[in-house]
Amino acid sequence: MSDIIDNLKEALNHSPNNIPLLLQIARMQMQAGEYGEAERYYKSVLENDQENFEGKLGLAKASFFLDKHSVAIVILEQLQDLNEDNTDLLVLLSKAYLKEGSIEKAIKVYQKALQLDSKCADDDLDTVLRHGVQDAPEEDFVDEDAIRILETPNINFEDVGGMEGVKREIELKIIQPLKHPELYEAYGKKIGGGILLYGPPGCGKTYLARATAGQINAKFINVGISDVLDMWIGNSEKNLKAIFETARRNKPCVLFFDEVDALGASRSDMRQSGGRHLINHFLSELDGLESDNEGLLILAATNTPWHLDPAFRRPGRFDRIIFVQPPDQMGLEEIVKLKTKGKPIKDIDYKKVAKHCAEFSGADVMAVVDIAIEEKLEQSFKTGIPEPLSTKDLVKAAKQHKASTREWFNSARNYALYANDSGLYDDILSYMNIKK
Repeated sequence: MSDIIDNLKEALNHSPNNIPLLLQIARMQMQAGEYGEAERYYKSVLENDQENFEGKLGLAKASFFLDKHSVAIVILEQLQDLNEDNTDLLVLLSKAYLKEGSIEKAIKVYQKALQLDSKCADDDLDTVLRHGVQDAPEEDFVDEDAIRILETPNINFEDVGGMEGVKREIELKIIQPLKHPELYEAYGKKIGGGILLYGPPGCGKTYLARATAGQINAKFINVGISDVLDMWIGNSEKNLKAIFETARRNKPCVLFFDEVDALGASRSDMRQSGGRHLINHFLSELDGLESDNEGLLILAATNTPWHLDPAFRRPGRFDRIIFVQPPDQMGLEEIVKLKTKGKPIKDIDYKKVAKHCAEFSGADVMAVVDIAIEEKLEQSFKTGIPEPLSTKDLVKAAKQHKASTREWFNSARNYALYANDSGLYDDILSYMNIKK
């Protein structure tokens, strides 16, 4: 390449103001990594044509690689006003802002570039701006879609099959304080606080949280991972703050965090500080350091409580931890009744069906009913009449389905036996009839 450049320079001696020739030499100098030389030739272009776009952009690129980031920013900001849709320009400007420490500007410009063309994604910018360790920007970039609409649930504890022990715990911690606020005030206890529900998936933790809100006629916000987590640094914290503020404006309100371990994983396991910032902010919101959480009722659910940061279990946060076990015999009967309610049925022996659903979760029972219905639908297609579900149909379906809870207990048993110094998981051992 050096021979070609030398030949072009020789030609330039005979035509020193030849802009296409100057640009070609500058391009080749950039490709060769000779940024100082490229800078010189781009300046020569602009001496002959002050408005030459390629000359300005080339000079900005050369300045950037020469660590003259402020110069690059000045040029690129001028070009951006004239060429708002040039993604190469926007990506370079974002990098320059990042080098200068202007994180919020870097994020805005990079977001704009990605909106214009997702293919312009840059690995370096992704690493820092999407999953980086920089401090969060001050400007608010909250995605309004991340905040769920407030619900007023039309279900209560009567619609929840079984779980009597869990209902009593929630009654004491959440419902009674709202019914008798004067008693709690006399003892100096605040109305509110948090309960962490844990156990195998499909056992009705989310349904129970919604029923709790219905039981006290409170508003309900169901917060999932996608409602909080955001690829842009600082946005996750802002989304979380907005959700808490929405709940505080609508007291009494049950704020339910599903799969809370994804938002509050142990900080000791994290390599990047972005996740630690989010957890610290989550803990601050739970404590109500800057806002009043009185009347804010917080429920959370997790299948893996051992992955949750221990700080969440301190008093005033999720200080009541409840094991939501698979439904017992009576609970299974109630769930079968609820799941078959309103459907064509005939002489169902709920007790017999429940015996064949041992270790099943509520979701498993729903699957059993669905299997039985599918069988009946095939028969109904032939007759044109809805065939009623019978005990035999449900028992047959139960035999075809495997309990989804077994895999969870296989994993939970190890934590309960070998990582249970505080006795937190004794309920698991008790349920499994294991003596430590």
